[in-house]
Order: sequence, then C-alpha cells, then structure tokens
Amino acid sequence: MRTETHSFGDDTLTATVSVQGAELVSLRLQDGTNLLWDAGSAWRRHSPVLFPIVGQLPNNEALIDGKTYRMTQHGFARDKAFRWLERNPDGCVLELQPDDETLALFPFQFRLWLSYQIMNGELTVTYTVRNKETGREMPFSLGAHPAFRWPLQAGKKREDYRLVFEEAEPEPIRRLEKGLLDPAARPTPVKGRELALHDDLFAEDAIIFDRIRSRSVEFGVPGGTKLHFAWHGFPQLGVWTKPGAHFLCIEPWQGYATPHGFSGEFRTKPGVVLLQPDQEWTAHWSVKAVAA
Repeated sequence: MRTETHSFGDDTLTATVSVQGAELVSLRLQDGTNLLWDAGSAWRRHSPVLFPIVGQLPNNEALIDGKTYRMTQHGFARDKAFRWLERNPDGCVLELQPDDETLALFPFQFRLWLSYQIMNGELTVTYTVRNKETGREMPFSLGAHPAFRWPLQAGKKREDYRLVFEEAEPEPIRRLEKGLLDPAARPTPVKGRELALHDDLFAEDAIIFDRIRSRSVEFGVPGGTKLHFAWHGFPQLGVWTKPGAHFLCIEPWQGYATPHGFSGEFRTKPGVVLLQPDQEWTAHWSVKAVAA
C-alpha cells in the first residue's frame, strides 16, 4: 500500500489526497478543524472511490459476456494505487488504468481519473471514465463515499443535526437487505426538505434515494458550522453511517446495489452506465463550509 499524499488549498480550506485509492483523507478549515472523518475504528476509510460497481453483487459475482467474474463490494478502485498526473498548490489529478489484477475482475480497458481543486473555499471533486475498448461498450457504475464528522464541531449534539435538501423529497426511498437492494420501496423519512438525523435511521444500513430531486443538501446544526454539499451527473444519493459512529456519509452515486432476484448480465443491471467506445462519462461533487 502506497501512502504518498498531496496537500493543497487556499486561505479558507485545505485538503489532503492519498495516491492510494485517490482518496481524500483530510479536509480542514483555516482554524485546523477537520471536517472529514478520521478513518477511526468504526470505519477505516475517509472517502473511497466506488468503481466499477456501487454496492454489492449477488455472491460477489458479475456475469460479463457469459463469464463469471468475482468482484467484492464497491469494486477495486478504492484499493488500487493511482498515478499522479498533476500536483498543484490548489489541487491535483490522479488516474487509474487497467492491469492484470483489474482485468481478472473486470475485463475492460478503461481510464479513470479524478481531479481535485479548491477555489474560493470550496472543494470540487470530478470523476471521469473513458472507455478504451475497441468496438465494445463498457458497463460500469461509479460512486462517491465521503464521510464527514458528525458532529462537525465539539460541543454540538449529534441528535440536533439535520440534512436540509435543495427541494422537497416526497418520493419513496430504498433499503438494503443482506447487502442487496430490497425490492420494496419505503416511505421517505424526509419531512418536506428536512431530514432529522438519528442513529435509528441507519439500523437497516444506508438510506437510498433512487429518485432524488435535489442536487444539493446542507448538513449541520442551528448555530453551528454547516456544510453545503452539491453534486452533478450522479442520479442517485446514499446517506449512511454506522449507528453510534461519529461520521455521516453523503454519497452521490451512478448505480447502486443489485436488486434481489436479479441474475442477468452485468450490462443489464439497474443503474449501470453503458459507455460507448472512446467516449467519456463525467460527474462531480463539491463541498464548502458555511459559517453560523
């Protein structure tokens, strides 16, 4: 495992990214407050990259062109060493290309690169996937998984925190059952635009908004620092924590765990993108702190 990192930022916000998994590992305000989860014992990651799947496959297996490939939850990108393309005072760019290990799991030629940039106190993370196959479309999913401290500030109570969505979210949500998507929709826990956060919400794992209307959300508590989190190009959103842990993951996704009962080719799995040869897919998310 490679531990090389790059730090960058401005007068308001500073980030650190690791070459291992192209993972964001620190996000600090000028006063030193770390907004990002510290990968403590409750969950040993900060902000993994989910590629080429989001969630879990039945028996951890994908059927691709009639052949079975083993792929564990969230794919392999989060555990691979990327390559630095750029390292600058305000950001960095990293890429991942196939090797013998990835081809044994996912038999496609691809290029995945991440661009991190801080400008005017806001971090933007952009994901781009290119299909390098000749004459063959490439199926994949991709998701972000940043974990923010909950509470963000010492002295604030976790149960006072809220997610306030850009728009009302009346559509039903989805849940997981033994790692796969439960076919039954559930009533939304969002009241208008507001989701009151408490551990009971996550007793059944993540809250999955597969029909999300909003493209931004505010995470915080009245009278305290809030995070404004926005996403573009990701059609789904997951919200997750381990009950009792001091982090909250706000996860824009393209794709999600396999629905119970699905047994077809990976290319027909709900949520999968079919990228044509020599074409690119891109999406991004951004976050900034909003003072009380």
